[in-house]
Amino acid sequence: MPGQVVFEHEDLLRCRFAVSPLWETLAALHTLFEPHRQGFHLPWVRTARLPDHVDLSPARLLFPRPGYVPDFLSPPPAGPLTSFEDGLTQVRSTPTDRVASELRACLLDPRRGLPASMTDPLLADPGDTRDTLADLLATCWEHLVRPYWPRLRALLDADLSLRAHTLARNGLAALMTDLDGRLAWDGHTLHVAGPSAAERLRLGNRGLLLMPSAFVWPELILVGEEPWQPTLIYPVRGVGELWSPGEPSAEALSAVLGRTRARILTHLVVPETTRNLAARLGLAPATVSVNLSALRDAGLLESWRAGREVFYARSPLGIALAAQDP
Repeated sequence: MPGQVVFEHEDLLRCRFAVSPLWETLAALHTLFEPHRQGFHLPWVRTARLPDHVDLSPARLLFPRPGYVPDFLSPPPAGPLTSFEDGLTQVRSTPTDRVASELRACLLDPRRGLPASMTDPLLADPGDTRDTLADLLATCWEHLVRPYWPRLRALLDADLSLRAHTLARNGLAALMTDLDGRLAWDGHTLHVAGPSAAERLRLGNRGLLLMPSAFVWPELILVGEEPWQPTLIYPVRGVGELWSPGEPSAEALSAVLGRTRARILTHLVVPETTRNLAARLGLAPATVSVNLSALRDAGLLESWRAGREVFYARSPLGIALAAQDP
């Protein structure tokens, strides 16, 4: 992974954010395969289940550590609202010559030393392998990610709203350095701490795509190869709260605020919209809206508008109150 991302003037104008359900599905598989990534996701690991007949061995072969993962499995999202189905359509339409080239780069890497008995079945018919992997991704989405997507999407959307708020109030430098503690910004170069810190990636007026991810934790991934727009995939803020049933203080707060308002206050770890918070809590948006207004009027929340959306976050008083132990 390059350690320095060099911006030109046009690149600063072409930075954008996106969320990719297909990427989250691949990253969820990575999390199942690698115990060191499961720390925050153990509740999900314990409950997410695939049908017994699903064979994950092709995915295991194509997710080397370290090594190259075929890019056609995770096409870059075209925009912030790209659906899983849109991404999967791109996978299925990948030309077979490109599939074959990327499969060879992954499976025939001499550092891996895989026997022909393992690689030949995947290399023999690239088109069939592509379609088999697309079917596997569809199954993984259906069983591993889709049941949890409202909660995941709410957290990802909250991160995007927070970044937009940071950019509007404090500028690009604050945005970049706030994304992750391993990033530093000097005005024209983004420095990524790590073993490849001497390598440079020049954006060349393509801009930088910034993509929060729940399942990428604890890694920070910088993609510089085509067909991706240069992309930084970073751990979403608040991932430690993703599977939490709620703060331990909610029960005590409910005696003062009422159960619904206590739940709302303790779940607002990062800024949220009414719609996203309702999805996370399993409440009607109208119910959440009324209680958000009451909490804001009491000085426990702050709110601001970004386009058509209104975002809510704890005020200093709300943070102090939610932090109290029962």
